[in-house]
Amino acid sequence: MAYEFKLPDLGEGLTEGEIARWLVAEGDEVAEDQPLVEIQTDKTTVEIPSPAAGKVARILVAEGETAPVGSVIVVIGEPLEPSSAEPNLVRESPESRVQATPLVRKLAQELGVGLDGLAGSGPGGRITEDDVRRAAGPQEGRREPVRGVRRQIVEHLTRAHREIPAVTFVEECDFSGVDLKLLLPTVLKATAESLKEFPELNARLEGDEIVYLDRYDLGIAVQTAQGLVVPVVRGCDTRTVDELRADVDALAERARDGKLDAAELRGSTFSVTSAGKLGGLLVTPLVNHPEVGILGVHRIAPRAVVRDGEVVVRPVGNVSVTFDHRVVDGARAAEFTLAVIARLER
Repeated sequence: MAYEFKLPDLGEGLTEGEIARWLVAEGDEVAEDQPLVEIQTDKTTVEIPSPAAGKVARILVAEGETAPVGSVIVVIGEPLEPSSAEPNLVRESPESRVQATPLVRKLAQELGVGLDGLAGSGPGGRITEDDVRRAAGPQEGRREPVRGVRRQIVEHLTRAHREIPAVTFVEECDFSGVDLKLLLPTVLKATAESLKEFPELNARLEGDEIVYLDRYDLGIAVQTAQGLVVPVVRGCDTRTVDELRADVDALAERARDGKLDAAELRGSTFSVTSAGKLGGLLVTPLVNHPEVGILGVHRIAPRAVVRDGEVVVRPVGNVSVTFDHRVVDGARAAEFTLAVIARLER
């Protein structure tokens, strides 16, 4: 008896997932609830256990490929007929037994590679993108498929750039009154308090409605070895700076270790980014869709400024707000930025 394991619904409206890593191979014996596969989705990885015990008969979706929710990704037990067990594969004919996904077939057509007789290195003899590229001969440069976190970044930023008419406002801030060891949690607190005065920045655009949110869950940009992720610090308006620091440190550590839960990456109402010494004098962060604004804190350094008619040296840095101009007017975005700065300078 064979068990067709379908990609489960992982929640949050997700319609597909990427196979990050198979934890078993064809022919392996697996126990029920044994870790089976890692699914990459929305910038985090979820480990899925085996729903049944038995032998892995056929792996239908290779690592790095995506599959829609509800599609069969692996067969445990006796292999089924291709028509029922392999809905995502296209065979040129029963005689040729060529196995390749539509994406691989498209690549082969673009590179002029015939699939008949081409040995596949994927599970069950499936032809992969690498097989096609090798058959096409030498190509310029080193090539790597866009996978995992990088694929999510590509899709997310492409959507943000295409859909959001973004504008950036910038102003200087004197950070003399801020403990720079507590910079990010202090900025989170000041941002959350200011968002209460400017509710259109703590909102999202859904169709022909603007949804004003009454929670202040702020995303923080964290650079990891796999790419940029944005975990969420909850309740920034009601927490102390020390409590926020504990959350920030814990989330950043889990992000760098690749141990964030999917829930920790969803539901932010506004985002904050601070790259520290790597921040430069000014960058223009992209809005984290579906939010309508993001605040950036850029490099803080000693600068000569005028105070009470005298030139003094103070730690000064630029603060920027990039906003969705469909929802937020320029004057209101400027006022919001100045409100955050005023709190920081106090």
